[in-house]
Amino acid sequence: MTRPPQLRRLLKQWPALLLFLCTFPALSQSASDPEASETGGRLVLVLPFDNRTGQTNLAWIGESFPDTLNQRLTSAGFLAISRDDRQYALDHLGLPVDFRPSRATTIRIAQTLDANYVIVGSYTVNGDRIAVQAQVLEVNKLRLSPPLADSSELARLFDVENAIAWKVARQIDPQFNVAEQTFLGASGGVRLSAFENYIRGSDATTSQERIKRLQMAVQDTPNYTAALLALGKAQFAQREYEQAAATLAKISRTDRRALEANFYIGLARFNTAKYAEAESAFAFVATRLPLPEVVNNQAVASSRQGHDAVPLFQRASTADPNDADYHYNLAVALLRRGDFAGAQREVDEALKLHHSDTEAAELKASITAGKHIAAAPAKPGATPAVSPDFAPLERIRRSYSEASFRQAAFQLDQMRAARMATLPPAEQAAQYTQLGHDYLAQGLVPEAEQQFQAALSADPSSAAAHAGLAQVRERSGSPDQARDEAQASLKLHPSVAAYLVLARIDLQANDAAASASNVSKALQLDPKDSAALGMRQALQTRGQALP
Repeated sequence: MTRPPQLRRLLKQWPALLLFLCTFPALSQSASDPEASETGGRLVLVLPFDNRTGQTNLAWIGESFPDTLNQRLTSAGFLAISRDDRQYALDHLGLPVDFRPSRATTIRIAQTLDANYVIVGSYTVNGDRIAVQAQVLEVNKLRLSPPLADSSELARLFDVENAIAWKVARQIDPQFNVAEQTFLGASGGVRLSAFENYIRGSDATTSQERIKRLQMAVQDTPNYTAALLALGKAQFAQREYEQAAATLAKISRTDRRALEANFYIGLARFNTAKYAEAESAFAFVATRLPLPEVVNNQAVASSRQGHDAVPLFQRASTADPNDADYHYNLAVALLRRGDFAGAQREVDEALKLHHSDTEAAELKASITAGKHIAAAPAKPGATPAVSPDFAPLERIRRSYSEASFRQAAFQLDQMRAARMATLPPAEQAAQYTQLGHDYLAQGLVPEAEQQFQAALSADPSSAAAHAGLAQVRERSGSPDQARDEAQASLKLHPSVAAYLVLARIDLQANDAAASASNVSKALQLDPKDSAALGMRQALQTRGQALP
């Protein structure tokens, strides 16, 4: 099979993940073998759905299905192939972007991308209603599932797409236990008009149209992080660096898109010579997923400030020893240190990998001639001994591989699950519950439910996991189920979280007295809990005193 560069890069960059995983010694054996920890048959390609409405102005809906299904399937623990990788496959096969493949061509595309499953579908519109059908192609067995159907008012397109995503997840994995309602509530208040502008902007053929559409999406839904990221990247591509950094900074660092956003913030700040801010942005990304291009950029930004960045350059070069630029950068940094032998060794490695690198050849000649360079002066007035005819600069990486980052995160999740499976049930439940709360804090409700369900599978008597699941049910608009989970949690062990779920449900049902009673019980457990104090204040404004 011919994998696209983005999908191949993970195997090449695997040592970088080991840097991140060094705190998990129990996994060292499995982590050292990337072929042994491949995606495990969960690589999914979603193709644009066929527009059978007869209305060209609704063609954008077909392009929207891969966007929504990729998000939901990723949250379900699958590895969804990105739009860029899908485009790679079409280019590789000589097919246009808007090509609608036959079953045979679909299989060729899937095989080009090593996909295990392909999702195909179509939609029709009758009046103000949309009807959708999807099927799952299991590539290895060449087996197509029965149609998976859903329909609703066109204004509720998100519900239809999320319902189809849930049915696809269940078709691929019958053991998938996240509730359909959780998927239905996962779109996070994005307006349909904003979604349309985001999809149209993402597919626009000109930069002006792309930026215009994405700005409209953000104006319509200011906290629409997917649109903010796309807009920031579009502004960056137009060299509007200040605007790009300002747009991308609106994405919270707790958001799952924060890694890509901060990579481009780092590049934008670097391009405006704000090296300290660039280093901070790259460092944020590197501490979470230390892929070599990010560590390299952190090092370059540090070096521009006159700092010794040799350790960071060494990390990047060690993580990807087949990259000539990383050896070149390390050679320059070592030469600034005065380590001629080390610089000679690294520049030789760079030239072995890239024979025609004239700048590396010049660096080697300078080292051989006994010339040397120095970092920027550490203090005003200092005079570094710099060769006046040669001043090499370390090279920064300007491209972000979303696929590499997603695959790295996927692999980390797989290995984390393997590590946690070795723990006692109660400890497994505690760790899964904590992960669930982390996801809830990011607004990732389906991911949170998976963690709470995993906690309960490990330890059905986990009161904290039941309380977490109660919060999931509450957020996804299932108050009766939320109440059941909260009460199940309280039977096992009283907690502030469970009492507050009941209090909020009671308040929504206009039962202020019952809500006040539950808030009072929560405050008895923790008189300083900020959420409980906020609920008490809300009740007092309604004239309801606590018992």
